[in-house]
Amino acid sequence: MEVRLATLEDSEVIRQIYNLEVTTSTATFDLVPREIEEQRRWLTERSGAYAAIVAVRDGNVVGFAALSPWRDRAAYSTTVEDSVYVHRDHHGVGIGRLLLTELTAIATRHGFHACMARIVGGHEASIGLHQACGFDIVGTEREVGRKFGKWLDVAIMERLLS
Repeated sequence: MEVRLATLEDSEVIRQIYNLEVTTSTATFDLVPREIEEQRRWLTERSGAYAAIVAVRDGNVVGFAALSPWRDRAAYSTTVEDSVYVHRDHHGVGIGRLLLTELTAIATRHGFHACMARIVGGHEASIGLHQACGFDIVGTEREVGRKFGKWLDVAIMERLLS
């Protein structure tokens, strides 16, 4: 298994992994699948301190993770938010932990102080992954999202990096 920085050549496979979650799950609150140009823009914005990485297994990208700004106000500039997605055929074999561990290491190297995660309520695998990587639940936003006709809570998790 290899973890490396994502490149524009990874756009289509990242888009496929992500769009499956958009159309079939509540792991993301996006409602409309990404077009390839939108995915390329998203990936281009994930460079430098706001990195995007991929996990490669047997020559194939099987998951990705990224850092994004937590909020747009200047005082939040030392806080980032993580995103981790693993192709469904590769769940449960440690890819998410590998990606999140590398992502938090990147965030630490870039001098960020806190890493946040917003996880749909009831997504125990993602909550467990984050807890295993040192994140704590610091709050719950009640019924802040609506998808597939259901109101959804969001667990807020945090890990202090420095």
